[in-house]
Amino acid sequence: MKKKINIKKNTEKLWSLKIPININGVNKDIKEYLIICEEKLGLVPNILKTNTIDKRKFDAFNIFYNRLMQEENFLKKVEKEMIAVVVSSLNRCLYCCVSHSYNLGKLMNDKILSKKILINYKIAELSKKHKEMLNFAEKLTLTSHLIDESDRNKLRKVNFTEHHILEIIEVCAFFNMTNRIASGTNMQPNKEYYFTQ
Repeated sequence: MKKKINIKKNTEKLWSLKIPININGVNKDIKEYLIICEEKLGLVPNILKTNTIDKRKFDAFNIFYNRLMQEENFLKKVEKEMIAVVVSSLNRCLYCCVSHSYNLGKLMNDKILSKKILINYKIAELSKKHKEMLNFAEKLTLTSHLIDESDRNKLRKVNFTEHHILEIIEVCAFFNMTNRIASGTNMQPNKEYYFTQ
């Protein structure tokens, strides 16, 4: 029996572009990826559904996202999600604010702290190390042309290595990109992000 992705055809608004999305009609590789995603997360994020319109787009997004956010690199997963939440909050990106504050709440096992970080990380109960990381992400997002060696030195002083710093920059840059794609297309967050934790 063929497995189907759980999506209500023609009733779920994913974005404002008039490009048809039929994830049950995608090729075998994409379908298998989405089935695994649904089994692991309990949902298929709408950003993945919209990327199914083109296999190269789907593959490119997932290779970079998985390398950056899912693999064990230098930053912890919770640190990467903190950056995603703060960057998305600064950009007022509905899709990413909702989805990544949801992810952060799950990783921290603390919905309240994740919402504080979303609304104003500066008043959240965070370590000095994490505040410096998020200060850097804020500056890189809002005034990237003003980043200089003093900003990188602040990260070094709280024990971030050169590899950590590069990863902070990459995560920040990735979410500045995805925020603009999500906002530009009016991408809608999955309803599950609002009602489950």
